[in-house]
Amino acid sequence: MVQQAATESVTSTLQRASLVLDAFDGGQRLNLSQVVLRTGLPRSSVHRILEKLVALKWVHRQGNEYGLGVRMIELGSTAVHQDPLRRAALPSLQWLHRTTGCIVHLCVLDGTDVIYLEKIGGEMAAAVPSRVGGRMPAYSSAVGKALLASHDCALRKAPELAAVRDTGIAYEREESLRGFGCVASPIGPPGGREAVAAVSVCAPIGRVLSGDRLRIPVREAAAQIWREIQDARSGVVRRPAVGRHPALA
Repeated sequence: MVQQAATESVTSTLQRASLVLDAFDGGQRLNLSQVVLRTGLPRSSVHRILEKLVALKWVHRQGNEYGLGVRMIELGSTAVHQDPLRRAALPSLQWLHRTTGCIVHLCVLDGTDVIYLEKIGGEMAAAVPSRVGGRMPAYSSAVGKALLASHDCALRKAPELAAVRDTGIAYEREESLRGFGCVASPIGPPGGREAVAAVSVCAPIGRVLSGDRLRIPVREAAAQIWREIQDARSGVVRRPAVGRHPALA
């Protein structure tokens, strides 16, 4: 009974610490009152947890405000760079950026949101506020629509998502950022079911509406990433032609 109580106490502490860390999801600095409001935890508990997280360098305190600390940044960066999906996708993402000149995103679905695993943007990147580790509602993004179309969800029967399953392409036209749009394709097995991720290009809206110039390379990149994932799972190593993307070799 004593051991069970101790285990439950540790679990409760971890859950509360997780709530406190989740309060910083938007990336901004918060004071104690703001963290209390976002977590719903007692003020004394939040203060105690924050001070412990500061000591562990998971949270940084500057005056009366708190923000994510250097240790969290280190762990987050390590997690992203060790992610096998990102590693498999990176050559195709770089090829897609070189080919189109657009901002390229790699995303996965988490509930009703998408999470950005990679962003390759070049000079245009600063114009689009997406960031690695950031979230966005899936229904308002091209990558989110590409993923929702392949999963059983309340929105699956929407006409727009049915079109995504038929074409392998999803669009976002100035829904999240004025003047910009995105073209996305799901990454997964043929047939449009249970995609593991989605890839997109983001560009000024005029380019997004310009026919196949973006649709074709986005689909090619998504197909090649899926092949890379399958190869990684089976231990296959391919040697693409020098200077060419494997999907075109």
